[in-house]
Amino acid sequence: QLQASGGGLVQAGGSLRLSCAASGRTISSIAMAWFRQAPGNYREFVARKNGGGNTWYADSVQGRFTISGDSAKNMVYLQMNSLKPEDSAVYYCAAGSLYSSNVQSESEYSSWGQGTLVTVSS
Repeated sequence: QLQASGGGLVQAGGSLRLSCAASGRTISSIAMAWFRQAPGNYREFVARKNGGGNTWYADSVQGRFTISGDSAKNMVYLQMNSLKPEDSAVYYCAAGSLYSSNVQSESEYSSWGQGTLVTVSS
């Protein structure tokens, strides 16, 4: 089970940190990812972190967002800096196997959190 939190309203250029609490599996043994979905858009990949520490990012957030984990708390975070209005969306955390042929595909993730809304004002 995954529980996402930390969304809110922020001005462009600001920062937010999203959190995802995982239960049932330890984050060191799985891959954790963040996706987002803006109104009228498909859900899109944002970032992924494997238990071993490897990370992947969508081009649109590379250099601005950082995914990290705390194994002791079984939490995964998404630090979002230099936010833009186009980052506004519902953000979802997801969990899947360490081994993936396409880390950006929703089908690679079997568990999903409920989503947390991020709104970036211009």
